[in-house]
Amino acid sequence: MQNDSPQDQEPIQRQKLSDLVFERLWKMIQTGALAPGDTIPSERALMERFGTGRPAVREALQMLAHKGLITISHGERSKVNELTAEVALGQVDDIAKLLLSSRPANIEHLKQARRILERGTVAIAARECSAHDAEMLRALVQKQRTLLGQDRPFIEADIDFHVAIARITGNPLLETITRTMLTWLFAYYKPMLHWEGRENTTLREHEEIAEHLARHQADNAIRLMEAHLNRSDPLYTSAESEVGLSGRLPDDQAH
Repeated sequence: MQNDSPQDQEPIQRQKLSDLVFERLWKMIQTGALAPGDTIPSERALMERFGTGRPAVREALQMLAHKGLITISHGERSKVNELTAEVALGQVDDIAKLLLSSRPANIEHLKQARRILERGTVAIAARECSAHDAEMLRALVQKQRTLLGQDRPFIEADIDFHVAIARITGNPLLETITRTMLTWLFAYYKPMLHWEGRENTTLREHEEIAEHLARHQADNAIRLMEAHLNRSDPLYTSAESEVGLSGRLPDDQAH
């Protein structure tokens, strides 16, 4: 008789009933037996179908809801959600924020990833930009101009501008990833009060990027985007990294 493999020697793990119900429902969603917009069978119907009690069914439904696959509404039947990039990235949102806060170096890694992403995105946008797209970008710059001196609204408008460039590519993944990454970075936004005119510089660069895209000038758009991100990168930093650079917290965070 041949010796058992290490896997064969591992003890058999008993699965919870709720896990088994979850796997069945997951398979139904995966195969399209339950399509986006479909209502989930009632708890009683699921109990009869799977031969389990109500607690197992309810726990399985909660697990699906936590993963963004279904929406549970009180007084109504649960429904299958449309699977989107937003749903997928929403599953890692809390973990990603924890990852960023755990080590200052991770913020630098995120900024590097952003530079790589936006360089490629603006190259595609330069090829795809229509007259309507160009007008939309110009309008966003003008909207941002009305928010001069308002740090939070101004940076939110800044995010909208960069997301709009990603939208021009026609790739919904690029659009969603761009917004997600910039939203994560927003938590580490530290305006440099001694840098007078930084907002006007941002607006001027946004205007120039929009014009390069309108003229399909990919190389110019890429170069300006790189300079734009290199200039703005220091505005996103953690308190820990600032301590490492200066040996103390900034005055407005020292207490």
